Amino acid sequence: MLKVILILSIVGTILSSKAEITEDEGVLVLTKDNFKEGLEHEFILVEFYAPWCGHCKALAPEYVKAAESLKKAGSPIKLAKVDATQESELAEQHGVRGYPTLKFFRNGVPVPYGGGRSAKDIVSWLTKKTGPAAKELENVEQAKEFIEANDVALVGFFKDQTSDFAKLYKDVAAALDDYPFAITGDSAVEAEYKVEGDKIILFKKFDDGQAVFDGEQTMDALKKFVQTESLPLVVEFNQDTAQKIFGGDIKSHLLLFLSQAKGHYDDLLVNAKSVAAPFREKVLFVSINADEEDHQRILEFFGMKKEEVPAMRVIKLEEDMAKYKPADPELSADNIKSFVSDFIDGKLKQHLLSQDLPEDWDAKPVKVLVATNFDEVAFNKDKTVLVEFYAPWCGHCKQLAPIYDKLAESFEDRDDVVIAKIDSTINELEHTKITSFPTLKLYTKGENKAIDYNGERTLEGMSAFINSGGVEGAQETQEAEEEDEDDDLPKKDEL
Repeated sequence: MLKVILILSIVGTILSSKAEITEDEGVLVLTKDNFKEGLEHEFILVEFYAPWCGHCKALAPEYVKAAESLKKAGSPIKLAKVDATQESELAEQHGVRGYPTLKFFRNGVPVPYGGGRSAKDIVSWLTKKTGPAAKELENVEQAKEFIEANDVALVGFFKDQTSDFAKLYKDVAAALDDYPFAITGDSAVEAEYKVEGDKIILFKKFDDGQAVFDGEQTMDALKKFVQTESLPLVVEFNQDTAQKIFGGDIKSHLLLFLSQAKGHYDDLLVNAKSVAAPFREKVLFVSINADEEDHQRILEFFGMKKEEVPAMRVIKLEEDMAKYKPADPELSADNIKSFVSDFIDGKLKQHLLSQDLPEDWDAKPVKVLVATNFDEVAFNKDKTVLVEFYAPWCGHCKQLAPIYDKLAESFEDRDDVVIAKIDSTINELEHTKITSFPTLKLYTKGENKAIDYNGERTLEGMSAFINSGGVEGAQETQEAEEEDEDDDLPKKDEL
């Protein structure tokens, strides 16, 4: 009897030592004390967030909806969250570097989360990660329910699901996490959707309602079909679509800057839709609501003001993110078609931003450069020219400003030395691309050789760099980039 009591006591102690896991609107709340218990669930998605993070606040209601949806469906998948500002040790342990960070755990083993941030995208991604890549549809009722439940739904109709075509479909389904795939060989389902022979149909609740794959039976061709046809002819840019816009294979985008408040979506969007179809595999048409405060930085990136809306630009998402501006700003169907056609045919010259040259640009010790006078000043072979490429909002640039002013004052008596600066957010140079702020470059006397300064941003360090002709304080570019902690330009997915 004593032995039984002892065993029960030990078991009770073990059970009571497990930290309790509370819920907040169906989402498990994890801390360092109960995180291990949370990972005992077979499938669990964990969000590491910060209470002050705007993206986290936007995700919160969608995250709750996803948890409710999974619970309603009787899914074993759990959703959890960790306040990374309170649980810094836990966040550090799991490599959290930004907010929100989502990590999926299967039997305690982490898997990078690659889905979207809407409730539907979260559920779709998790469902595919925990079940078959393509859901089996056994009857018409299941088929209708599947298609109706999703804005975009892929259905493969195969009598023989061991055929090469069917295997290809399943492979693509497994590779593309953001899209719901299903498969069927049921005759009644085929009859309901008037399908004859093996076919892949993408059903969608926009544009023409569906698209049938008729391309080459390869992985790349089928993936491109899914990624292209799953987006509307004109995609609205927002938090939910950003990943699909910038993560797709189409890297050239026509951006339509519109004002919803002024009715542009009703008056002008139809023009873009009417000409978009022939270009959809080469140029992605994207609408941006210029009324939204979060989109103002995008306008600034293109050197645009709200007064210029409606407007359009083309951007090519390569290393330098080249921008193109139409000669005629009117958003008529003919203008849009002509602008995109000329871009594809290589007839457009890259649009470079430039501010007007101030009358007093050379009145102070630090000379002010813009795109139009840069070459004349920086490439003057009779002078050694140090240029700071800066951004007005850059904290590091603001810290450097008083030191840079003193540097310029110290060289005022030197006719062969120029200290200058250029606002790289509104001035672009075809021959020089800047990726972080501040960037300091020395253009040497005689050779006009451009040398990056990567030394300490002190008066002594920069003075020595100038006097040595760029020898002291210069480093290999690769090494500097690895150690760089300056303010970066907007990333592609931040546009």
